[in-house]
Amino acid sequence: MTWTFEVDDAPSPEALASAKSGTKAARGANFICVLTGAAIDDKHVKSEAKAGRMGHRMIAMVAQGVRSRIYLPPSVEQETLALSLRIPELPGIEQAVPEKLTGGTCYGYGLTTFDRLFTARQLTALECFVDLVEKVRELVISDAADLWAAGNRSYDDRRLSEGGTGLPAYADAVATYLAFTITNITDRNSNIVGWASNREHARNVFARQSIPMVWDFAESNVLSDSSGNFFGGVTKVANAIENLPARGQGEIIQAAAQQIHLERVVISTDPPYYDNIAYADLSDYFYVWLRVLLGNIHPGLFRRMVTPKSEELVAASYRHGGRDSAERFFMAGMTSVMHNFASSELNEPTTIYYAFKQSEASIDGITSAGWASFLQAVVDSGFLIDGTWPVRTEIERRFVSQDTNALASSIVLVCRRRDAGAETITRPDFLRRLRAEIPAALATIRAAGVGPTDIQQAAIGPGIGIFTRYASVLNTDGEPMNVREALKLVNQVREEIASEGEGDYDAETRFAIEWFVAHGFALGKSGGAIGMANAANLGITDLERAGVLETKGGDARLLRRTDMPANWDPRKDKRPTAWEACQHLIRRLEAEDGGIDAAAQLFAILGDLADPAHQLAFRLYDICETKGWHAEGRPYNLLIQEWAEIENRAFALRDAPPAQGEMAV
Repeated sequence: MTWTFEVDDAPSPEALASAKSGTKAARGANFICVLTGAAIDDKHVKSEAKAGRMGHRMIAMVAQGVRSRIYLPPSVEQETLALSLRIPELPGIEQAVPEKLTGGTCYGYGLTTFDRLFTARQLTALECFVDLVEKVRELVISDAADLWAAGNRSYDDRRLSEGGTGLPAYADAVATYLAFTITNITDRNSNIVGWASNREHARNVFARQSIPMVWDFAESNVLSDSSGNFFGGVTKVANAIENLPARGQGEIIQAAAQQIHLERVVISTDPPYYDNIAYADLSDYFYVWLRVLLGNIHPGLFRRMVTPKSEELVAASYRHGGRDSAERFFMAGMTSVMHNFASSELNEPTTIYYAFKQSEASIDGITSAGWASFLQAVVDSGFLIDGTWPVRTEIERRFVSQDTNALASSIVLVCRRRDAGAETITRPDFLRRLRAEIPAALATIRAAGVGPTDIQQAAIGPGIGIFTRYASVLNTDGEPMNVREALKLVNQVREEIASEGEGDYDAETRFAIEWFVAHGFALGKSGGAIGMANAANLGITDLERAGVLETKGGDARLLRRTDMPANWDPRKDKRPTAWEACQHLIRRLEAEDGGIDAAAQLFAILGDLADPAHQLAFRLYDICETKGWHAEGRPYNLLIQEWAEIENRAFALRDAPPAQGEMAV
């Protein structure tokens, strides 16, 4: 029995559903045979793969059409050609793929060494490029010799790694840059590179911080102008060189940060994120290629077969025999690093970039072990946090953010040495200072346009800044408060401030917020709804007439946006509410035939409901984050991010005559 692949340019709904479900079962890691429909246990698939009985077949050819891609079925000749190449030998590439990673690896499916992550055709192309780097280096020396002499430059035969500045060192530099272009190729040319159907190009290997198993992969043409091509890598490296702000001579030291003492330097660093990313394991993917390419040019940098792992400051449980010992290792190392930073002879601020969300690994719903441990190390070193601010650094469409409210920014912590004479205060004093100072700090953060995804993280700055201002904060039992406890209080006060404004909303909106906290948009008992309504001096009928609540039988639920009337006009509504205004703005913003102009058209007639709707979006996003309702949180985040543009468009609409079929504003 065999099978073939066909390209269907107009698939039926059934075919689309079948393609979407794929060959992996809905539950667990079982697979489904495409020929018989029978379930296949993942242990069987892994054992067959490890035994060398997993192969690959061509599914389709992708060609460039007129402003679009063309998908063609492969011919027998094309399939035969793709599989006919021998696998070249590239000593050094056969190093082991990490068996364990935070995000998982392909190791369990027999792809246990880096050379197995590439097809024969990909390895052949890479082998060719590797050989050409040394040849280019030799050509640079021979072609530039006369020019070098004509420029009256003194001859220096030392290599770049020896501190040379002559022609051999120049040729080494050119070869080094070429090596970077080739490692760029490997990021989009392997058998774990998926196909991005939305943008129709090959994804990169590290769409997330792991080396995943991919069941259908894209093999790019390295000599084309599509993703993964050689010339694209050359352009990236050339642009980087051209735009480097180098104005002097720098020095690079390769050493463990916890073991070196830094003198008279200004420090700006992006440290490891607790247990989030195993950088050393992941970097081996590129390191093994760089070692082949540059081992003779930079022998000191590539004396190891793979990167060192034992000293890396990450709390990897699989390296340290468990979570507790991994955290102790991280804390001890990070505290040592921060002590080194704090002891620098210059009293300039130290800036630390951190892009790890404080609630991502939360156990108690308040803060993560990563944030608490990291900030504790900062505090223990004698630093005070003088301020924090989000800086836009993350790619909005990155793979890991598609199903979560991932941070759009890195948070910059500005640290200074704490005054040796700092006083000690009590827990009640700390709470009073938080409640006195954080409201103004949060107002400043929001006014600066910080989005709700980042605002919880940015709020840490003012709170922990107060905490680190003092030598210690004493709990009621007389013991010093740690960072984890301080973060709980900072988040508690931030939540208090967020909920204080609810008294300014209309009664129906106050009810809706309270119900949303308890039930979201799910069903609840109508008896509970009656009790909440009475507390707000409302009846159930009032809420139904206001278009906020629906009751049926013994159940009650908030109306979803899609259940509300599409043509809602607050000027004709006898009980317009901030809740409706917020939900209808989102509905128009998200609609296929809507967008910013549609939302602006509604905004223009909201009147006094506009500001409460804006504040409500912040409050509802905050609730969604606390509850872990990421899908529901995204629309509120979207509304806040687009608010300024919606408002500007609304003012423009007020001055323009309405088009036929549009409401007057």
